[in-house]
Amino acid sequence: MNGTAAATGSASCRFAHYFVECGVDTETGLEPDDGAGEGFEQSPIRRSFKSKVLVHYPESTDRNPFNKDAVNMLCMPRGLSFRTRADGLDPQFHSFTMSFDDGTRSYGFVHTFYEEVTSAQIITAMQTLCQMHHVERHSASSASSPSSSSSSASSPSTSSMDSLVSSLDESDTESLVSACLGCAGSFDPARDTLYVSKALCLLTPLPFLQAAREFLSQLHQAVTSHTAPPLPIESYIHNILYEVPLPPPGRSLRFHGVQGPIVCQRPGPGELPLGEYPLGEAFSLLGVDNMVQLLTCALLETQVLLCSQDYQRLMTVAEGVTTLLFPFQWQHIYLPIVSAPLHHLLDAPVPFLIGIQRRDGTQRSSLHLPHEANLCFVDIDNRCVEAPEDLPVFPDQTELIQELSEVLLRFGLPPQGGVVTTPATASPRLSSLVLEDLMEDRRNGNLGGEELEVLERLQALARRCGGEKMSDGGKTLGHVFEEEEEELKAAKLNIQLREVFAGRFAALFGRYEEFVIHSALDLDSWLSNREGTFSFDKGSFLSVQPATHLHFLSRFLETSMFSSFVDGKVISRWADREPLQQLFDSRLERERLYDTDEEDSRNCRYRKCTTVFESAQVIEHRLLKADHTAIHPHLLDMRIGQGRHHPGYFPKLQADVLAQGQNTNKWSGRVTASRRTDLKRSTVTEHSGVDNEHRPKHTFMRKNLRQAQLLDSSPQAVTQTHREFVAGLLSECRLKTKRMLMERMGKESVELGQGEANITGLQENTLIHGLCDLLERTWGHGLQLKQGKSALWSHLLHYQAARVKTAIPAEAPGSNGLDQRALDVGTLLLRGSVIQDMRFIQTMSEGMSEVGQARAWIHLALEKKMLSQHLKELLTNQELLRQLYKPHAFLLCEEEREQFLFHLLSLNTVDYLCFTRVFTSISIPYRVVIIPMKKLSIAMATVDPWVCVSGELGDSGVRQIPKNTQDIFFQCKNLGRLSTLQLGQENSGLLAKCLIDCVMVYNEITGHTYKFPCGRWLGKGVGDGSLERVLIGQLVSPGGEEDAGRWTGTPPELASPSQSVRAVLESLGSRSRILSVEVQEDMREAANNLVKHFHKPEQERGNLTVLLCGEGGLVLSLEKFLLHGLKSNRLFLRNVFVWDFIEKTVVSLETADQMGGLHGSTMPKGPPCDLLCHYVNAINASPRNIGKEGKFQLLVCLGIRDRLLSHWLPLLAECPLTARTYEDGALLRDRAAVHSLSRILHTLNEFTITLETALVKGVDL
Repeated sequence: MNGTAAATGSASCRFAHYFVECGVDTETGLEPDDGAGEGFEQSPIRRSFKSKVLVHYPESTDRNPFNKDAVNMLCMPRGLSFRTRADGLDPQFHSFTMSFDDGTRSYGFVHTFYEEVTSAQIITAMQTLCQMHHVERHSASSASSPSSSSSSASSPSTSSMDSLVSSLDESDTESLVSACLGCAGSFDPARDTLYVSKALCLLTPLPFLQAAREFLSQLHQAVTSHTAPPLPIESYIHNILYEVPLPPPGRSLRFHGVQGPIVCQRPGPGELPLGEYPLGEAFSLLGVDNMVQLLTCALLETQVLLCSQDYQRLMTVAEGVTTLLFPFQWQHIYLPIVSAPLHHLLDAPVPFLIGIQRRDGTQRSSLHLPHEANLCFVDIDNRCVEAPEDLPVFPDQTELIQELSEVLLRFGLPPQGGVVTTPATASPRLSSLVLEDLMEDRRNGNLGGEELEVLERLQALARRCGGEKMSDGGKTLGHVFEEEEEELKAAKLNIQLREVFAGRFAALFGRYEEFVIHSALDLDSWLSNREGTFSFDKGSFLSVQPATHLHFLSRFLETSMFSSFVDGKVISRWADREPLQQLFDSRLERERLYDTDEEDSRNCRYRKCTTVFESAQVIEHRLLKADHTAIHPHLLDMRIGQGRHHPGYFPKLQADVLAQGQNTNKWSGRVTASRRTDLKRSTVTEHSGVDNEHRPKHTFMRKNLRQAQLLDSSPQAVTQTHREFVAGLLSECRLKTKRMLMERMGKESVELGQGEANITGLQENTLIHGLCDLLERTWGHGLQLKQGKSALWSHLLHYQAARVKTAIPAEAPGSNGLDQRALDVGTLLLRGSVIQDMRFIQTMSEGMSEVGQARAWIHLALEKKMLSQHLKELLTNQELLRQLYKPHAFLLCEEEREQFLFHLLSLNTVDYLCFTRVFTSISIPYRVVIIPMKKLSIAMATVDPWVCVSGELGDSGVRQIPKNTQDIFFQCKNLGRLSTLQLGQENSGLLAKCLIDCVMVYNEITGHTYKFPCGRWLGKGVGDGSLERVLIGQLVSPGGEEDAGRWTGTPPELASPSQSVRAVLESLGSRSRILSVEVQEDMREAANNLVKHFHKPEQERGNLTVLLCGEGGLVLSLEKFLLHGLKSNRLFLRNVFVWDFIEKTVVSLETADQMGGLHGSTMPKGPPCDLLCHYVNAINASPRNIGKEGKFQLLVCLGIRDRLLSHWLPLLAECPLTARTYEDGALLRDRAAVHSLSRILHTLNEFTITLETALVKGVDL
């Protein structure tokens, strides 16, 4: 197959799809660009006017139809610009990208230059506009002057030039015009030359930045040169469109511009995808630290807004970030260049990566940004990145920054940024054909020996001489080589920086395939159940990660880009793998072959990338020696007189020769030997001309809106876009609430066969953070009046101000004590309103930002199960809504808003402690109520009780309850979820006793109620004589109602052991075999719960105190075991306590030890015996009067903590006292039962048990 056939095949195989020329349309004249946001006070020559696509070739292609409006907008985002000789006329370069419906991308490269205006109509129109502007300014200044008030009053207010001039006399007009001619922005055709911007654009399927830039620059230089190019301009454009093919993967291609050869290359199958945007420039613009922070924001799919005066800087940073995401892909709105008519997209309530041009002198505060809670604002020109609050640190960020800095320093770039080298827009002009051939031969490796030495000496000589011109208008040989080396250096730097990040992702997700869940039988069933299917075991994946990585990884696993990546892996069972994923998997497999270090992923060391130099060498080899050469430009079949050269003017192109490719076999150029040998391989790969490396094969995975629709600024398209935003928000709310419910209820773990909930606090916090972000984006959609950075908090503040203004009397009378004074806990209502919760957040949040306050308010409302109700109350003020929001806002769409609130209402079915566990340093008011048995409630007057409440975060300290009262209010630092309560009394008199039913503790802020059952006496001479009890509590449904000091609510799952022990004693008379089996089963169950507790990740573990001392806990189960078969003296109706037996056993052991083994004593001896006696005596010597049940509970807890309990049980069984105290069928006298229980307790010795302070207070062991 010859070169011509390869190039003139389908458009997908061509280097370029379209050539476009944009500029001023002389037929339609000047049209002001209303969307540019410029005022009429600006000089007309400084205003923007609408540009038009003048010509584009070919007309259209089958695969990528030409979008005229979008291309025009992206080629000239600010429209037409006019200049005079006094202004700078330097050409500019920028690029852009466009996405198509099938997920493919096209890249546009634009060379903008200024061309002299020859149209008399345009010159006259500009002159008229300038005169009108000057007259209007004169009128305005006269009107503002007191001396000319009369003349200004007679001047008509009209935009007509005739009427304005007629209002002034002739002398005034002449003096005005002559005075204004020297002003900036003035224009006089007699003295000035008018220039207008024109854009030449090349649209390519792959980002061949350097080659396209070089071609356009040479094209423009040929137009401005005084000497005509060797061939008509049409020949070069025809060549690049129809005769230059895409280079095959892994190969380089040389083709010819107007003045010299141009080389481009394409990575091979095992290399990273093509990425020519200079990462070195991006890192220089922002610095390494900022660049890593920006990449973190992109990975977590925050809204990223880039801002710069230079369009190419916007594109460089945006493409740099998305290139570094490999193997992941940005799934949302991606518009690195957005013109003024599209600024409504800043309202988009979805993640985006958008770039906007900063006008001269524009400040950050002048940008109207509806929602900034999750926005990353990047000021490229000032090297500033404003990241969202609470942004997680990228894993091993310090080491990563160090490695990136070393790479940059090797290439002479400072890691902190600041050195930006902008490539020259002019290309090397090599007028010497001998020199051109010499350069080509060097690139192709055809020089050797003396010839290469001569060329190297020429290069060194040129550098020493400082660049003597080779010919008029040409560049020095030294400059040519320097530019070549700079290109090679930039390409090598690019690939090394990309390899570092690719290595980081390989280290983070090297084992991701082990956690992918393949649950569907076929593709159709997976697609139909996709929303309800979990494709990745996130909990298990996080459990094997280092603790320092969890914050970032837990957030990243919830992003669309990671979900899309995993979906691609699941789909690969039935279809071809995505190219990016296939490349990533192959790199992982290659690393596993060479990596024999079996290191635990939780403790792995940071390892630097080892492939940076190897990858750079591959790129260097391709760029220095071209593998293929395209057909040279040649004469076309043009009529005589066409293609005539006019210096400084881009010619009117001949459509008949550019509309389609011609048969040009006779013009086939040189083909290198390597091309001839690789033609067959080339035909196999050229069909993939559309960017296969970036195109997803399954377009249904794309969630972003079509870019063609986003680029349409017509009112109908804008309305449709915002309708889709509204539908997207509602769908996202439905999916997020469903996910939160399933995770909280443990559905995912049940489906995985684990049989129990597997939700960690970290994952829960991540999901709630996602909900906060969703609410901020929802409240920011269409917002036009905002205070601070948080859209939701701004609405709450407006709502609060409106309520205060109307002075609603229904407000709680004491609630305004929450402002600066201490919290008046007695006046808070049980269920706070929106305003009351706001006031508490404002009180507790000193130094907290608006975003932080909004998140705190959401956490509180979610924990109170009031989120949906609060938001519904907030949205009842319709007048305020219409004042704050634009008509297209989500909150003004009634049907969608109601569905949104309904989805949030479903979160009330589960319990959250998100506020309590996140805001740990705040002060919370608590209310404690002691509830005695009804019949004996009068006995409370005889006791002097105190309480000490303990939770996950600490304890309240001892709080004395006033006499003749049953409750107490106090305020202390957040205790977290409550677990234990110490209840005692100071009065030790015989009459000071009371039978306590339970103790209720109420969190006045969150509305949570905790019940601590007791059911036992508190006082001397009754029960076990305890003056202090440790009660175990459980959360009752939040917001229970109070009625005369009593709470009603669902019974707790676990409670303090109380009447249940007595019930056991009552049933011990039967001593049936069934009872002994039940007791042993309870014992095994209690031990098993402890084992499961410690086998869970630390974040998932529940309350250990409940498992030890609560209902069904280890203490109660062991007490049942020791009570089984215990003889009791029922004659005096005395209760039997296990502690009595243990005390007698200790006495007998100590007595036998003192006797020294006289009378043939068989009492057991040894360390366990000594320790049992020591522990029991220490507990009895404790100053705490915790009663016999409390002492037994303390002994069991200390024994299990110190790994002694399994040794003590056989000791008790072997004691001679046991035979006299227990009946024959007792479990303690059953050797098999004792041995079995001892083995069960022994399994607990491998765990480290930490006891709450409330349990061991007063005992120093």
